[in-house]
Amino acid sequence: MKLHHIGVVVPNIQDSLGELKRYISFQSSSLPTPVGSRKVNVCFLKIGEPFLELIEPSSSDSSIAEFASAGGGIHHLCFEVQDIQGKLDEMADKGATILVEPTRGFDERRIAFVDLNMKNTKCGLIELLDTKKTS
Repeated sequence: MKLHHIGVVVPNIQDSLGELKRYISFQSSSLPTPVGSRKVNVCFLKIGEPFLELIEPSSSDSSIAEFASAGGGIHHLCFEVQDIQGKLDEMADKGATILVEPTRGFDERRIAFVDLNMKNTKCGLIELLDTKKTS
């Protein structure tokens, strides 16, 4: 597993980009891109590795809409994996809860979301990202 990005929920990507650019120089940034399966738009900011991902809801029934309307914040850590289903099975065997089964995500790659159910560490939401693009 390799840390790919840190996901940050924001109410509006463009507004957040404007604020962040005052303080941080990015090597590059992607255009906001819709991820229909999750009802969000995402924008990746390269500051080295890992990336910073800004996530805004694209509809009022998005799973992050309430979090975004409350101001948002750090949402998840994303790890790139060779075998997304194998890693999900391994995590589930150790007590994790699969929240979103593999589905099409950004860049034509499969993603899944897992809650690690940790009691002492408050960063239990993990996104898994398949290293390969779907065909």
